[in-house]
Amino acid sequence: MQQIIIAFFVLIITVGAYASDVKVPVKLDNAGFQGVLADAGKVLISGQPTLEGINRLKAQGVTTIINFRTPREMDNREIVPFDESEEAEKLGITYIHVPLGGEAHPYTPEALEKFATAMSKVEGKALIHCTVGWRASHVWSAYLTKYEGMEVNEALAHGRAANMGFQPFEALLGGVTYKVNAESQSSMPMSDKK
Repeated sequence: MQQIIIAFFVLIITVGAYASDVKVPVKLDNAGFQGVLADAGKVLISGQPTLEGINRLKAQGVTTIINFRTPREMDNREIVPFDESEEAEKLGITYIHVPLGGEAHPYTPEALEKFATAMSKVEGKALIHCTVGWRASHVWSAYLTKYEGMEVNEALAHGRAANMGFQPFEALLGGVTYKVNAESQSSMPMSDKK
């Protein structure tokens, strides 16, 4: 009986800590950010920040920037007219690059693990970004599912609240509900459930 009571209190403490760290993203004034800036509690999710946007981050408690854009995108000064890593460093913000996109930087469990490792070291808040917040929303949803233990449909709702949107497959079907197959770690539509 004592073990059950202890387990119950651990569960309450865990749920309480989880709930305070993560919230459904709320869109903020996106001045200085391409596309979107959304507050998800311990992270801000955005599109490409401008210099103005990077300067806003420090005041919002951001200590780490995690960028999902590819080197090709970031090295093109017509697209990003400054060195983001250098500007973050000037403000004392840790800069981490986990590029995603194209054949050279595929979406893989290893990429998600790199993101999770980076998140485990964040003290304060993190900004996660890509071009318009789409990739960042996907990574955030996957992270919530795999590393925070959030149910996949709830995690997808968090991503959609930032800037994920519905995928064409989901939109064509009027929305799809998923279940996670714990043995294979894959998702399948509920309509395929027997």
